[in-house]
Amino acid sequence: MAAVLPTRRDNPFDPPPDLADEERPLRRLAFPDGHTGWLVTGYALARAVLADVRFSSRLELRRQVVRRTETDEIRPGKPAPPGFFIAMDPPDHTRYRRLLTGQFTVRRMNQLRPRVEQIVDEHLDAMERTGPPTDLVSAFALPIPSLVICELLGVPYADRQRFQHDSAVLLSLDATVEDANAALASLTGYLAGLVERKRREPADDLLSGLIEGGELTGDELVGVAMLLLIAGHETTANMLGLGTFALLTHPDQADDLRSGRVDEDKAVEELLRWLSVIQFGTTRTAAEDVELGGEVIRAGESVAISVPAANRDPERFAEPGSLDLGADAHGHLAFGHGVHQCLGQQLARIEMRVAYGALFRRFPALRLAVPPQEVPLRDDMSIYGVHSLPVEW
Repeated sequence: MAAVLPTRRDNPFDPPPDLADEERPLRRLAFPDGHTGWLVTGYALARAVLADVRFSSRLELRRQVVRRTETDEIRPGKPAPPGFFIAMDPPDHTRYRRLLTGQFTVRRMNQLRPRVEQIVDEHLDAMERTGPPTDLVSAFALPIPSLVICELLGVPYADRQRFQHDSAVLLSLDATVEDANAALASLTGYLAGLVERKRREPADDLLSGLIEGGELTGDELVGVAMLLLIAGHETTANMLGLGTFALLTHPDQADDLRSGRVDEDKAVEELLRWLSVIQFGTTRTAAEDVELGGEVIRAGESVAISVPAANRDPERFAEPGSLDLGADAHGHLAFGHGVHQCLGQQLARIEMRVAYGALFRRFPALRLAVPPQEVPLRDDMSIYGVHSLPVEW
């Protein structure tokens, strides 16, 4: 019998206890719209689905795995709008990805590291001047990736409150249809205006470069910019907030990071694996009958891939339920896998490597200013994290 996706957590850092089933890494799942599809919780099966082109990402075939508000323009059952390449298959997806891949190479992202370090130091300086207590989300975790992606794209940082508000509404599970439509219209209108301004006055940024390339229409530029802007600050911001919360509740791990006893690169990979902020995973739809894990996924059936469960699979990771910054977490699925693997993953890694280490070195006495159970969690958002993180030192 098909069950609904478990979403209730017992603690802030672990996936819902009923999510993973080592005996059944592939099982039937009841989707909110009445469709009966499949849930993948095993690591090997998750990678297999994400790498298999027979499983489609097209928005018109997609189903939501949890009930959430949908806008009129971007919703399952309807083709993806221009530029919204995350919900497309090759060759459409390939075309957009080709135009953007050169902007996100490891070499280019490493060239941004000095600027990321400067941005982090400036925010730590501001925290020091203001003094404790402070909300680490608003003072540190949110502004750093927002400023970085704004500079990369060419979005004025002064406009951050507008796009942060709109993206938060679009990612909320509880927003009304009216609010979601209004947020999408607001963000689309803002970015359309920005594209037109950059046509007149190009600068040294990614959006101006795409405009000058001449391969994308205005609507496509808006769609691409929206994806990069939302993904570029929401995911990293929540990793910084939730990751800091995790480290503050694991002081021995924080000490290892602060002292350099663990490598920053390995620490970031382990936090990405252990926390998996894309809390409901991702979905694919079989374009044809596919044999998987001893079952036949029929054409048209949707498959929900639980990233949090796959990243805690004991068949792949030793002691998967424990946070160990020195562990080998390579191969985790926090950034996905296959052709849709996160385009900006190297930038996110650099931001986290710089930010975590600098924060704990600057404030060795950093601690929660409230009991852990009083930290407000983002259970109501598609990207998990904390709404705020009161800290002192």
